[in-house]
Amino acid sequence: MADKTAAEPIFVDLHDNSKPTEIESLCMKCEQMGTTRFLFTKIPHFKEVIVMAFECPHCGFRNNELQSAGAFNEKGQTVSCKVNGKDDLDRQLVKSDFASVKFEELDMEIPANNRRGLLTTVEGLLGNAIDDLDQGQAVRKHMDEDLYNKIKVIIDTMESYREGKQSFTMTIDDPSGNSYIENRCLPAQDPQLTLRWYIRTPEQNTALGLSNDQSAADQALAARGAADDDDEEVSEVLTFPANCSNCNAPSETNMHVMDIPHFKEVVIMATNCEHCGYKNNEVKAGGAISPKGKRITLKMTDAEDLSRDILKSETCGLSIPEINLELTPGTLGGRFTTVEGLLRQVHTELEERAFSHGDSTSEEAKAKWTSFLTDLDQVADGQRLPVTLVVDDPLANSYLQNLYAPDDDPEMTIEEYERSFETNEDLGLNDMKTENY
Repeated sequence: MADKTAAEPIFVDLHDNSKPTEIESLCMKCEQMGTTRFLFTKIPHFKEVIVMAFECPHCGFRNNELQSAGAFNEKGQTVSCKVNGKDDLDRQLVKSDFASVKFEELDMEIPANNRRGLLTTVEGLLGNAIDDLDQGQAVRKHMDEDLYNKIKVIIDTMESYREGKQSFTMTIDDPSGNSYIENRCLPAQDPQLTLRWYIRTPEQNTALGLSNDQSAADQALAARGAADDDDEEVSEVLTFPANCSNCNAPSETNMHVMDIPHFKEVVIMATNCEHCGYKNNEVKAGGAISPKGKRITLKMTDAEDLSRDILKSETCGLSIPEINLELTPGTLGGRFTTVEGLLRQVHTELEERAFSHGDSTSEEAKAKWTSFLTDLDQVADGQRLPVTLVVDDPLANSYLQNLYAPDDDPEMTIEEYERSFETNEDLGLNDMKTENY
């Protein structure tokens, strides 16, 4: 941000989000005192952020910036959007401080250090990029006409993007996992959006200020492996230090390895923060990677089906076609609960993030969301049955309890399928070599 606070310390209560907080700041353009406004707010179906705006009454200079108010996600993410016209240019987006933006057809990338965090629209981001490229064009025309002409072609193309005359694909790559492009088809998956989560590299962790040391969880798993080598049954709960993902205070995560009957071994991790009360649990599958994906289809006919145990892995997608519910892989992370418990978690997550509040929400969108959440509640209560639950996991690490085990369940269909090249690429399997290396 192009301003600096005064030397005297100023303490701002950012949790009082009823109105912006104002402080005096030094304008870096004319070196007179201007005003910075802070607003702590929550973006619908995203997270809490701090919006800052600076204005100088002396020279008229203005500037704005956005910062995430939460901790980094456990993984980095890339989100791509196919922009087909004027409507898509109005999509809201958040670009964090650490995110880069690439316009695929132009093969042009805005690096992460080019601009601070932004809360804007696709059209606004295009306008910022055009303004940046246009700076210095008058000088380039006389000093390096060839470079001037190349940049002009890019500017003209981006102008056609901004006017909605030409389709294009925009990709945001954010190692912190805190960027976002608005989904216009919620609760269903937006066909124009592609979201992929990935493990950060050591260099990316360093850039984010995170440690590259082996995590305590990995050390705990290594300790467990040593115990297995001694043929000792591991049944105790292992505890390792971590930071709360809600308030970032030091907390402890408990980990236990268990064997699910008729399935495989899994690792259950649970965090309970003593500082803010935040609770979270996650499940990770153990064992080797399955050669095929697995799709489980359950015809839920009565309330007893809601009490079935379900293991939803990080790579698992879930859908209920009758109520247009579709969760993409990565949503909610890994969960080991009941079908009812998972539906309740989906309801809570969507209710908190849905575009059903605020001035930017139309009455039609509110009615749509109210109807959908009501349908989801009725399914979780057992009032709207039968419905079809589809659990699709390309790594076959998800599980749905068979009430008739070891016999076949007449209401359940299990299908194995070959993963596509694109799916293996997203999972990082195409470059994985375990033999003759």
